[in-house]
Amino acid sequence: MTRTPTYILGISAHYHDSAAALVRDGDIVAAAQEERFTRKKHDPAFPSEAVRYCLAEAGIGMDDVAYVAFYEKSLTKFDRLLETYLAVAPGGFTSFRTALPVWLKTKLHMRRELRRDLGVRRPIVFPEHHESHAASAFFPSPFDRAAILTIDGVGEWATATIGIGDGNSIRLLSQLEFPHSLGLLYSAFTYYCGFKVNSGEYKLMGLAPYGSPVYADRIRTTLIDLKPDGSLWLNMRYFNYCRGLTMTNRHFDELFGGPPRAPESPLEQRHMDIAASVQAVTEDVVLRMAAEAHRVTGLNHLVLAGGVALNCVSNGRLLREGPFDDIWIQPASGDAGGALGSALFVWHQLLGHARTPDGTDSQKGSLLGPRFTNDEVLACLTAAGVSSQPYTREADLLDRVAGLLAEGKVVGWFSGRMEFGPRALGARSILGDPRHPAMQATMNVKIKFRESFRPFAPCVLRERASEYFGLGPGHESPYMLIVAPVRDQQRLSLSEDDRATMDRSEEHTSELQSLAY
Repeated sequence: MTRTPTYILGISAHYHDSAAALVRDGDIVAAAQEERFTRKKHDPAFPSEAVRYCLAEAGIGMDDVAYVAFYEKSLTKFDRLLETYLAVAPGGFTSFRTALPVWLKTKLHMRRELRRDLGVRRPIVFPEHHESHAASAFFPSPFDRAAILTIDGVGEWATATIGIGDGNSIRLLSQLEFPHSLGLLYSAFTYYCGFKVNSGEYKLMGLAPYGSPVYADRIRTTLIDLKPDGSLWLNMRYFNYCRGLTMTNRHFDELFGGPPRAPESPLEQRHMDIAASVQAVTEDVVLRMAAEAHRVTGLNHLVLAGGVALNCVSNGRLLREGPFDDIWIQPASGDAGGALGSALFVWHQLLGHARTPDGTDSQKGSLLGPRFTNDEVLACLTAAGVSSQPYTREADLLDRVAGLLAEGKVVGWFSGRMEFGPRALGARSILGDPRHPAMQATMNVKIKFRESFRPFAPCVLRERASEYFGLGPGHESPYMLIVAPVRDQQRLSLSEDDRATMDRSEEHTSELQSLAY
């Protein structure tokens, strides 16, 4: 007699990066963020379209789902908000008044809201926020046993945790608690440099290489009390997120020489130096936290999740300088990945089902989203009035694309299933030849309409990665989550013609940005 498979639907919603994930007997069937369907960046709404897609991918309806998992405990989070507001009262009244209506209407009644939005009554499980992160990091990883490190802004109370994953279970051993948070420290500088909190942190990371960490000691001596084990204590005199609607305050402004940069206004060298400084401090903290995870677990493998795990520069240093033989990072490390982690948590941790890693991860390249047939793509192009040239042989298509790239053209590549997580991993990607000195600025300003300093990721054959990048033998970065130095023998000196091309590109970039400002 054939056993009916067990489907578990994981959901994250109502904060940012809402998502849904579907697991069948422990196998990841589908996962997607709501923003990919609504086209609202970091859409926080209930992921109705993502749920619909996941069910359709499996060919089932909600009646076939055995369990629903929500990625955090809303009541515990509300308890933290109340305690925080009471601790700073009456100073936090404006923030409290802004937040309360949403909580009273939706977030306090999450079980009711989920049943209403899903249209069925199913058992609903609420893991803790960092349990969901930890589950998303360990259960899809290639390791049978591993230390776990999760770092983000804040969940319920926890802002970072250290744990251990063993077979089909995870156990969190220690945690750092709100308001002391590496993620919120980084977000405070994101806000101060004029970028949007919870979405602009990667811009700050991209800006950092253009500056020098001249403010790093000021951060270490004035803003934080950093312990050898990576735990930290923030000097709340300089932060406003507990009592107001901004991340920083006038004391922070005085410390760093002026008010926060207005969004979209010109960047100054000071902002680049500030970005470089908080990036350096962040890397230091991550290395200390990882060293502590290694000390308390005694394990040689590490898995990471949480928004700070998307900081691929610190991940690169951790891989090169940290105590672990290997690390694995959840590709959807932010709140979206909590949907996947909560579903896997139910299957392995609560239902007790075995897990048999085979040395490769079960994330399936994080290609877990929708796919489209050639006929569907052709119909879309025809409806939009776009001319097209079908290729019956893939080799011919690849030759054509390679030729265009060699000519300095930019190619939009759309193939297979969509990526789950914030990185474009070769399924929905913009491709350009990195040998062209003006390619970065051209793609940023003319095509993506974003800041010219923003980086792009290189793509190289797996077997040749160690020839080009200092990843170390046996290491790779398939999910665009590790920055590694380019090997000296692969670096080329810029010719005078190249420098002239880059200068012209930067002048054009400045003109376009001036128009945008």
